[in-house]
Formats: sequence, structure tokens, C-alpha cells
Amino acid sequence: MRLSAQERLAYPLLVPAAALIGALILYPIGATIVTAFATTDKLGRIVGVAGWRNFQALAADPAFWQIFRRTFVWTAIAVAVKTTAGLAFALLLNLPFHGRRAVRLLTVIPWALPYPISAMIWQWTYNSQFGLLNRFLQATGLWPHPPAWLASPGSAFAANLIVDIWIGLPFFALVFLAGLQAISPEYHEAAAIDGAGAAARFAAVTLPFLRPVIVMASLLSVIWTFNDFSVPYIVTKGGPINTTDILVTHLYKTAFQFLDFGPASAIAIITFLTLLAFSLLYARLYFREVG
Repeated sequence: MRLSAQERLAYPLLVPAAALIGALILYPIGATIVTAFATTDKLGRIVGVAGWRNFQALAADPAFWQIFRRTFVWTAIAVAVKTTAGLAFALLLNLPFHGRRAVRLLTVIPWALPYPISAMIWQWTYNSQFGLLNRFLQATGLWPHPPAWLASPGSAFAANLIVDIWIGLPFFALVFLAGLQAISPEYHEAAAIDGAGAAARFAAVTLPFLRPVIVMASLLSVIWTFNDFSVPYIVTKGGPINTTDILVTHLYKTAFQFLDFGPASAIAIITFLTLLAFSLLYARLYFREVG
């Protein structure tokens, strides 16, 4: 088949884009895979072949499995709360009330701010000495002697969760609001004529139409939350005593604090494969819903 002049011109025009993709995406992926099966020096240079030893060392490390389980707990709680609260907030924003446009605009602010900025603001808010939260609790008498929120494992983990939920909630609210507005009022009117109450209309009309939107938004949130580096690292730096570390912060510390680039690359591959498996299962569910 003979190509036209325009079709032949397309190939050299694609070269810069292909080179950019190779340099910024394919090369780092390949380098990570190679490093995961190699031994490196403190500068990250490959000095030998490790085979599966980096993965075996992770498998034998109890701390890694604690962080692995904590990452799943972190993701499950955060995504579940953001999904349910986001749906409730979207239903509220879909109601007619005075000042609705202003409320919708204000809803975007937490999500519009860069993650590191939001994390830093919350870190200052949680500060036990001059933080706004403890000052408010003391001034109102609600808690005369509030704790140091970031000093104990349980409260520090909960504090990180609150920050992540606060940042991600507007995304769910706005996506679900768009889904709600795409539902024709005729379906609700027909259900009301048949005698369905508000709860019945929500279960029979709203949820079925929103299910594909919920599935896709939840998948995106799982990927973002699972890889959320800014919040746990900036707010607590994985502390106290690494009790708020998740996989991405553990990967960062392994690579750039302990300079163990082989195990860090192995953690990166494990993280990628975990998310890939989950995404494939979720995608199958999504296409089943929309199919």
C-alpha cells in the first residue's frame, strides 16, 4: 500500500513525541525494573546482580508487611469515607437553596489547592503548641487539655486520614453532582407517580444511574490515595516511629534516606503490580456496569 505525502510526513513528526515518551516514561520504568533485580552502591549505580534477593528481603521484613497492610487500611477508609460523604454532599448541593452557587464554588477550594500546601496548612493546624485546632478547643472549653495530635500513632494516623479526606472530598462531590444533573427529572417524576418515596427513588433511580460514575471515581481515588505521598510525609513524615508510613513514603525513605535503591525499586514494582491488579478488577466491574 502506497502512502501519500501527508502520511509519510506524519512519521518524522511523531519522532519528537516518541523520544519524549521514551525519555520520561519508558526509560524510568525500564531502569526501575533493572534496579529491582540488581545490587547498587550509595549513588544508585548498579554493581552486581541480585536476582530475587531484594524481593525476598522485603518478604522477610515484618515492617514491610505492616506498612503494606497499613496502606490498604489507609486507602480503604479514605476512599469509603470520601465516596459516601461525597455522595451525601452532592445530593445536598443538588437541592435548590439560596447561595447554592457560592457553596459550590467554595467546595472546590480544598481540591484546587496543591496537595503540599494543604498538607502544610494542616500540619500547622495540628501543632500542639500554637496550632489552631488546640487553641480553638482550649478557648471554647470543649477540650481544656487537648493532646498532641501528631505524637501518638493512633491520632497521627487519624489526622492524616482527615487531611486526605478533606482534600479529596470535593472531587467526589463535584463528580457526583455532575452525575446527578445528568439524570432526567422524568425518571424521578415517574417513580413518584408510582408512589415511591424519597428513599425508594434514591435506591431505584439515583443509584443505578450513578453507579458507573461511582465506580470510576472510586477507582481514580484508590490510585491517588494509594500513592498519596504529600499528606503522610509532610504532616507526620511517616512518624511517630514510622507508624504512619505507607508504601510510597517507605519507598522514598528506602531510596533517599537509606540509599538502598534496589529494595526501593522492588517496592515500586510491588506497588505498581498491586494497583494494576486492582485496576483490572475495577475496570472489569466498570465495563460490566456500563455495558
